[in-house]
Amino acid sequence: MRLQTVLAACVAVVFLAGGCARSGPAGQEDSPREQASSADFGDLKNVCQKGDAKSAPTQGVTADTIQVGVFTDVSFTKQSHFVDTATVFTKWCNELGGINGREVVATTRDAKLTEVPQRMLEACGEDFALVGGGAALDALGVQQRLQCLLPSFPAQVTMVGNIGSDLQVASLGGASYNRYAGFYGWLMKDAYPDSAGAVGLISGDAAITKVLAAQTKEVLVGSGGTLSYDDLYPVQGVTDWTPYAQSIKSKGVKGLVFLGDFTQLAKLEQVLTNIGYKLDWIDVNSNSYGPEFIQLAGPATLELQNNVADLSGVYPLEKADDNPATKQLSDLFAKYAPDAHVSMPAVRAFAAWLLFAKAAKSCGDDLTRRCVYDAAMKETKWTGGGLTAPADMSNQDGPVTCFNVEKATRDGWEPADFEPDEGAYRCDAPEYRYQGPYPKPATLADVGKSLNDVK
Repeated sequence: MRLQTVLAACVAVVFLAGGCARSGPAGQEDSPREQASSADFGDLKNVCQKGDAKSAPTQGVTADTIQVGVFTDVSFTKQSHFVDTATVFTKWCNELGGINGREVVATTRDAKLTEVPQRMLEACGEDFALVGGGAALDALGVQQRLQCLLPSFPAQVTMVGNIGSDLQVASLGGASYNRYAGFYGWLMKDAYPDSAGAVGLISGDAAITKVLAAQTKEVLVGSGGTLSYDDLYPVQGVTDWTPYAQSIKSKGVKGLVFLGDFTQLAKLEQVLTNIGYKLDWIDVNSNSYGPEFIQLAGPATLELQNNVADLSGVYPLEKADDNPATKQLSDLFAKYAPDAHVSMPAVRAFAAWLLFAKAAKSCGDDLTRRCVYDAAMKETKWTGGGLTAPADMSNQDGPVTCFNVEKATRDGWEPADFEPDEGAYRCDAPEYRYQGPYPKPATLADVGKSLNDVK
């Protein structure tokens, strides 16, 4: 088995922790080019602006520029969401004057999957902060980041060890809580209560997926489900999914959670459809939220199987015209990166850039790491200008309270009937705190540091 094949399959599973999607939804088209850029974004005012900064208070900050790093695995995955978003944000922001007059310079830190430590070492020597990025094996660099006291505003956090780590401001929920408790509760209690007694889980057979699988089992049972099927598949892929489909059918599985590459899931579903077995629901996860899964699964499968995904509070991209912030982001992409598409990772990345910009603006001329970190941590109802459901940045180990569910159809993705109660979202998600002995996120104390060392 080729190492690259195994690593690629592992990455597909690891990305589930970050809610990664590979491209924009089916049917999405570029918006017309915007004629003039506004300094406002959604409900955020004057995001970028001219100014008269004069000092160079810390690494990566001069009177003229702010240098930040953008982590990505683009050379390996060929997915440029974070690089594209950095291009869009910096071109837009710098055209407006930068942040207090300082030009924002984004340096791509391409980890190429396995080179996280090398890229983190470079970032530690040059960058003011990390913004709007993510790497599949991000925990491999977290202690280096903490050792050099580098703040992070990630779009995606994937590995246990980095989820909820210190000096990081993310809106994806804390390490102590399962972010999908609301979604699974809705599936098994509200929408398909008969499915609760026969839930299945299938995941890629790799060491790096064990914690994710264990946590998923725990929340399924903790949310009222009974696990009737639990299986693994080889991470390099399956030639014939028939034995798996027959096993799912023989055990009467009604709800299935799939942790892995959606190309393999599409093959499994096609076999299930061919043998005439229909489940109440299949959790395809947000990694499938894009046109590729629609195309791979095919009309017959999408007609029979009920494929659903929790977007964890990202406004539906196919409904961009109904949400000013999502529409504005689409317009900015059309203007500054016309060959790129808005995707879920791009939305989260742009929201991270906005958070960084707002926090940095508040620091004025004296732009330090401690100032920008403290300012970001004061945001208790952060929505990225309206791109996402509200998140409390001041509590980095808190639960996710809002969720929204998408359904895959032969015509593309569309919101499911999940009874939203706050706009596009449902914000009554129960708190599910993990009980298992899972690894803890890295802290400043682990490297002999404290927040008082951040200057």
